[in-house]
Amino acid sequence: MKLDLKLYRGYVNDEELIVFGHLFESWAPDKYSLEKKGLRHAYSILHKFRIKPLKNFEIRLQFKNLDITTKTLDDGYFRFTIPYHEPLEPGWHEFTVTCKLYDFGIIERGELLKPFPSKLGIITDIDDTFLISHSNSFFKKLYVMLSKNLNKRKIYDDVVKYYSRLSIAGQDNEKASNSFFYVSSSEWNLYDFIAEFVMLHDLPKGVIKLKKIKTGLTDFISSGRGNHDHKYIKIKDIISFYPKLKYVLLGDDSQHDPYLYERVCKTFPLNIRAVYIRQTGNRQKRKVLKVLANLESLNVSTCYFKNTEKAIHHSEQENII
Repeated sequence: MKLDLKLYRGYVNDEELIVFGHLFESWAPDKYSLEKKGLRHAYSILHKFRIKPLKNFEIRLQFKNLDITTKTLDDGYFRFTIPYHEPLEPGWHEFTVTCKLYDFGIIERGELLKPFPSKLGIITDIDDTFLISHSNSFFKKLYVMLSKNLNKRKIYDDVVKYYSRLSIAGQDNEKASNSFFYVSSSEWNLYDFIAEFVMLHDLPKGVIKLKKIKTGLTDFISSGRGNHDHKYIKIKDIISFYPKLKYVLLGDDSQHDPYLYERVCKTFPLNIRAVYIRQTGNRQKRKVLKVLANLESLNVSTCYFKNTEKAIHHSEQENII
C-alpha cells in the first residue's frame, strides 16, 4: 500500500488559475513503466484501478505569490479555481502541492500552461483518434490494453506530422505554440499511461482532461465506456476559459465524438474553425455524414478521413496549417 498525490497539468488565463489532482491510497506501482511486459504489464494496468480515495484531506497549493489551502472531495479529487491577475509569461510554469498525511507529508511539483498568443486551440480525443485502441470492439480493446505495453501500442500514420503542424500553425516565434487539450473518456487512472504515450511519440505537450477516477477492478471492465457527457462539459469549460480562440476539434467515429462536437458547435457558433473525424471502420457511417453536413451548414469546416494525409490536405486547403 502506498499514498499517492497525483497532479495533472493545470492552466491559467489573465483572470483565473486552475490546478487539480487526486489523493488516494494505492496498490499501484509508483509509475507506469515502459519496460513492463506480459503479465507484469497487465498487473500494472489492473492495479491502477485498485485505489482508495482519501476525502477531506487538506491540500496546499504554492505558486508565485499564492499560498492557498483546500480539501479533497469524496472521490479524492481536489481543484483550485483561483482569481489570478498577476503578469505571467506564456509557456509552462511549475507549481507545488503539499499534503500532510497522518505523521508525514507529501510534496509534488506540477506544471500549468499560460497559452502563447495565438488564434488557434486544438482539442483532440485520444482513443482511435491517434492511439489505436479498437474502442468499437469490447474484447479487443481490453486485450490490447492488457497485453501491449507503451512501446507496443500503435499510433496512426502521419499523426505526429499533422499534430506538429497544427501546433505551430500561425506562430512566428520558434518557441511559441498553439495550445493542445487532450480530452478523453479514459479515466484519470490512466493519466500516466497517456502522458507517457504523448511524450514518447513527440506529440505536442498539452493539458489532459479525463473521466472520473475509478476505484475497483470491476470498474476496469467498463473503462472508457458509459456516458460521455463529461467530455462535452470539459470541452465547454476549455472554450469558455479561452473564449477568444478558434478551435479545431479532432475525434473519431467509434463512439460519440461526432454528436458531442455537433453539440459544441451549436453552443459556440463562432469558436469552432473545423471538425475532423477519423473513420475507424471499413466504410463511412451515414449518421456521421449527416452530422457533418449539418456542421457545414453552421459554417464549420469538416473532414471525415480514413488516412491522416487527407486531414492534412484539408487543413492546408482551409489555411489552418
